Formats: sequence, structure tokens, C-alpha cells
Amino acid sequence: MKDTDSNIQDIGFILIPGFALMCFASAVEPLRAANLLAGSDLYRVHVYSPTGEAVPSSSGAVMPAEPLAKARRERLHSVFVVAGGHPSGWQWPAVHAALRGFERDGVRIGGISGGPYLLAAAGLLADHRFTIHWEHAPALVEDFPGLKPEQARYIFDRNRLTCGGGVAPLDMMHALILARFGPAFATRVSDWYLHTHVASAAEPQRASLVERHGLHHPALLAVLEKMEATIEHPLNRTAMARLAGITPRHLDRLFAEHLGSSFLREYRRLRLEQARMLLQQSALSVSEIAFACGFSSPGHFARRYKELYGTTPKKERG
Repeated sequence: MKDTDSNIQDIGFILIPGFALMCFASAVEPLRAANLLAGSDLYRVHVYSPTGEAVPSSSGAVMPAEPLAKARRERLHSVFVVAGGHPSGWQWPAVHAALRGFERDGVRIGGISGGPYLLAAAGLLADHRFTIHWEHAPALVEDFPGLKPEQARYIFDRNRLTCGGGVAPLDMMHALILARFGPAFATRVSDWYLHTHVASAAEPQRASLVERHGLHHPALLAVLEKMEATIEHPLNRTAMARLAGITPRHLDRLFAEHLGSSFLREYRRLRLEQARMLLQQSALSVSEIAFACGFSSPGHFARRYKELYGTTPKKERG
């Protein structure tokens, strides 16, 4: 496989301090392997940071980078923002401005892991389908109420490429290489990394409820799924039992037998887990988080939070 210099794609990566090294490696290594297996340069990788200095990853490894201002001169084909950690560390107006500039230049723009949050902050996800790492989805929805991320491994929508992170960039890059060079070459690249099961875009980011809870009862699974979908406006026990086609007493027995818990206790735990993510990742006030997670008052929320986590919501934030 040969490509002329005019067909080499220049791919930029904007690394936000605290980015996950696995996300970056999973995105960039398939490009390196494609060059190696082709015997010529199909891709050139450029790494940028908001400050122009080397960027520390979440693991402490430091990645050399060039100034972001230089990126607009590189004639990039695509640019990806890679972010990890908490949205509180993603306030980079210069990155937002650069992304809007890329959009005007017709550059294909992507986000990996928390990267789609910065695309949203730049106003580049309106009217686009997109995804983000499941951990960051609640914060994005609260900070940008008009946007609704999908729980997919990656999504291509016109000139927006978004990916949930982790090892999912391997799947995303396989799809991009396949679209450009065909299945045989894409498979050679994936095989290089022992990536024998290439997940489709629509496959979930998380293990299924069956895998997470180790149970197979259809009525109980239906109720647990509905619980996760109704954090802000919890349904009562009777409504949930009706949804599952069983009686409330039968529902109680299922929770006790399969989860060693009760309907109310499990529902509360899920809502408190959501609240904890929002406390750690969003700028919402404690009161706003309390109501967003279905609690009737901040005081009630604080008491339940301390019961589960041994600290108050305010102290959780430091």
C-alpha cells in the first residue's frame, strides 16, 4: 500500500493536562502501525497543548507538545481533543477558540473521553449526534442542557468524531482506516495490536446490567434499567412494579433475594452515585445537584449522602 505525499493525512491531537494516556495511545498507535505496515507515511501525527509546554497525563507520564497556535498553520485533516479528569480542569478558552477556527477552516473535529465536553463548550456539538465517556455524561448534560450524548463507543456525524475513550479509540481508528483503505488493511492494523474483536460504534461503553449485577431476572433488570434512566424524577415502588408487570410485594422479594437490598435503598444508592459524580465533575451548586438527583431538599440530600459516604457533599468538594 502506497500513498503519495499529497494524500498523507495530518492528524492533530490537543492534549488537555490530566488526559488519560490509554486514550491517547489507543488513538495514535493505529496510525503509526498503518504507516509501518504500508511501508510509507499515510498519517502524520502532531501533538499540541494549550500552553505549548509538555503535557502531564493522569498517570504522571509527560508528553512533549507544540503550541496550539501552531496547529492552524499545519493544514490538518482532523484534530482530536483528548481530556480526562474533571471538567473543572477543562476551562481553556484558547482551546475553544482554536476549535472554532478549525471548524471555519473545514477541519474534521473530534473529541476523545472528556474531549467532547470541550467541543460542547466551543459550541460545536449543536445539531450533531455525539458521545462522551459515561462518567462525564452527567456533567455535560447539566452544564449544556440542550445537548444529549448517546451511550456509544464512538459516533461519526458529518465532520464530528466523538469517542468514549478508554480502549474505544482502537475501534474508532479501525473504522477510519477501514473507510480509507478497506477491510483487509484495517484488519492487518488491528491484528498488529491483538485487537481481534473490533467493537461496532453502537456497542455499549459499560458492561450490561446482567454483567454488573450478576443476575438474569427480566423483571428486576427492567426495574434497574428504569432506575438508571429516572435519576432526576424517581418513580415510586408501585409504578416500578407496574412497569415490570409484577406486584409491589414481589418486587420487594426480588430486591431482597437477588441484591440483598430494598427497592428504596438501591434507588437511593444509584442517585447518590450520580450526585457524587456531579459534585466531582460539575460546577453545579449542592442544591442544584440535590434536585437533579431527585432529592426533595438539600438537607435531605446531605443526610443521605453522609450515611453512604461518611462525609457531606460540601466536604466532598473540598
